[in-house]
Amino acid sequence: MRLTTWKGWHLSASILAPVVLSLLLVMAGVLGFVLWSTANSDQRALERETVMVNKVLSEQLELLPHDQESVAARDTTIINTKLKYNQSWVDANLGLWMHEYFGHDRAFLLNAKDQPVYAMSAGTTSMTEVYDRDREAYEPLVARMRELIAYGGLKAFETGAARRVPHVSDFAMVSGFPAIISVMPLMSDSGAIQQEPGSHFLHVSVRFLNASFAHDIENRYPLSQAGFSRATDPKDDRALFPILNNSGRLIAFFQWQPDRPGHRTLLETLPVLGIAFLVGGVVIIMLIAKLWNSTQAIEDGRRAAQHLAHHDTLTGLPNRSLFEETLSKAIGAMGRARPVTLFILDLDRFKQVNDTRGHHAGDQLIQLVAERLIELTHGLEFIARIGGDEFAVICHSSAGEADAQRRAERVIEAMAKPFPIEGGEVFVGVSIGIICNTDPAASRHDLVRKADIALYEAKAAGRNRAVVFHEHMNELLQLRHTVEAELREALRRDDQLSVAFQPLFDANGKVIGAEALARWTHPKYGPISPGQFIPVAESSGLIEDLGDAVLRRSMEMGGRWPERTIAVNISPAQLRNPKFQSRIFELLALTGMRPCDLELEITEGILLQDETVTTETLRTFRAAGIKIALDDFGTGYSSLNYLKRYAVDRIKIDRSFISQLGEDQTSSAIVQAMVTLAHAMGIEVTAEGVETETQLGVLRDMGCNTIQGYLLSAPVSPEKAAELFAEGHARTRTRRRRVA
Repeated sequence: MRLTTWKGWHLSASILAPVVLSLLLVMAGVLGFVLWSTANSDQRALERETVMVNKVLSEQLELLPHDQESVAARDTTIINTKLKYNQSWVDANLGLWMHEYFGHDRAFLLNAKDQPVYAMSAGTTSMTEVYDRDREAYEPLVARMRELIAYGGLKAFETGAARRVPHVSDFAMVSGFPAIISVMPLMSDSGAIQQEPGSHFLHVSVRFLNASFAHDIENRYPLSQAGFSRATDPKDDRALFPILNNSGRLIAFFQWQPDRPGHRTLLETLPVLGIAFLVGGVVIIMLIAKLWNSTQAIEDGRRAAQHLAHHDTLTGLPNRSLFEETLSKAIGAMGRARPVTLFILDLDRFKQVNDTRGHHAGDQLIQLVAERLIELTHGLEFIARIGGDEFAVICHSSAGEADAQRRAERVIEAMAKPFPIEGGEVFVGVSIGIICNTDPAASRHDLVRKADIALYEAKAAGRNRAVVFHEHMNELLQLRHTVEAELREALRRDDQLSVAFQPLFDANGKVIGAEALARWTHPKYGPISPGQFIPVAESSGLIEDLGDAVLRRSMEMGGRWPERTIAVNISPAQLRNPKFQSRIFELLALTGMRPCDLELEITEGILLQDETVTTETLRTFRAAGIKIALDDFGTGYSSLNYLKRYAVDRIKIDRSFISQLGEDQTSSAIVQAMVTLAHAMGIEVTAEGVETETQLGVLRDMGCNTIQGYLLSAPVSPEKAAELFAEGHARTRTRRRRVA
């Protein structure tokens, strides 16, 4: 009876499971296609609107001087201002007319000495002090206009060769608000009134980028809920477009409610999809109900469930629960003559197999590893799968540390052999942590903890090896905890962490920027290597605070030295943070650094971890002018597909290739291929770790854009970096020994 019921269960499952799975796959496929189509449609609409916004803002920048021409290029204007000042005429034509007819918010008349003789604000004649309060906003444009006049910029209009009156216009901050400023000289339209060069009166007009201005744009262009904002976080899913002045500084953001045709289509199709999914759900529920009813007849269900609770379904091995129970019993029953040795095994490169061949291949690999472990122990030892790619072996027959090490080496040797999977061969390694216990009073948790510490040491030593736990490893763990605590304290203070800058040189030896590097000088232990505290910061979650401190100090340097590229390394944790994007723009505004001078360095691993978030964030940064560099290129996947998909501005070739230039033909060929391919895609190339004249010469011949290394300069203090920026060239070209 039991056998019949068990076969009936399997028959029902074998028939119904494919049907249920097929329905679920169809439903998931339909839903995925609809969501992809709508998202793609919305994205294309946003790209079209972004192009239109750029055009609209450019047109608005030229609209102000067009309005000014109606009064600036007239003989009567010169007569009533420069020749015989007429207050009422000036107020009516150069002030109120510009406000009431064209909507200008402020207008000023400057004499030949650039002093205001008339001021209008919000449609009312004002004191000239209104101009003085924001003089620093107007003076750069006035100075450019005077320079244009001094160099004969008015000749084309005076001779009739040009129809437009020369002018200077730009985006700027006026009284704390974003605005458009236009400066235009007063000129004779008939040519009857001649003016000495430098004696022209200037008309200055201001239009604030406010709600009224945005409303005018809405009325003229198909843009909904337009507005201007200094904030970097859009509200209500609005789109943002950065507004930069002629010098590249961020002034404000234009925001609008993007058209979402895909979203509208989705809303229209939701009822139909809902009905379809409801029908599919009913069918699935009916099938599952039938399957469920068939299982009620299984008499040995309880024992099967109990087995599943203590065993891994993929390999059939005991799971963590049964492992912990067995280890506790083994410790309680042990004696000095029968010690317990615990092995914790972790597969190396398992994630790579999963990512490249799929989860099915990964599952098959886990099964083959379990079978190989059973063969090695002849089924005499307790073997458990306690994690995704982690196994444990409880051994009673080991004769001590040396014997345990030999057994582990046999496991490593066996795991190094290829695994046949899906018609091919897969190679992995294994790291092993060992604890040989002779203390009957030891706890299960203590043994597992010590084996994990030994496993950590095995991985830290290069993987694919076995390490037996010794008590001094506890001290290493405590040292890591100490470093974490001291680093946490250093982040609260301002006198320990600093930023050094390693200069970047072009092929001719000119300093074009610097890479920012974190440095830590402890008051008790002195300088601490980044190789010690950076991994601790990453594992403890302190990397975001550390990265923010480096960013802030780097951007302060960039704000003081425009036209010098400042490169900053970004961690995966920072890029995954949803507030990171707004933090970058906040620091740009705070420090005054130009977006085009900032270069964010990322690794290929970041691109693999969260593609959606990475793509959107990098697209926003590059739209604002921030450059993206791919660090340590050549050491990871180095796929050209990533370079095309993410459109980086620069790759940095890893020092492991540069160190062999001129000595190893293979490395030279690889580097040459990288440079050639990058240049073919419009990507610049930086070579890291240049330490010899031979390497420098080879890189120059290859056409490498940027050089970085101890041959030209070691990392230096901000003050020293400022000196190098000012000089523009490396002082010496002698090789220096690189320090950690």
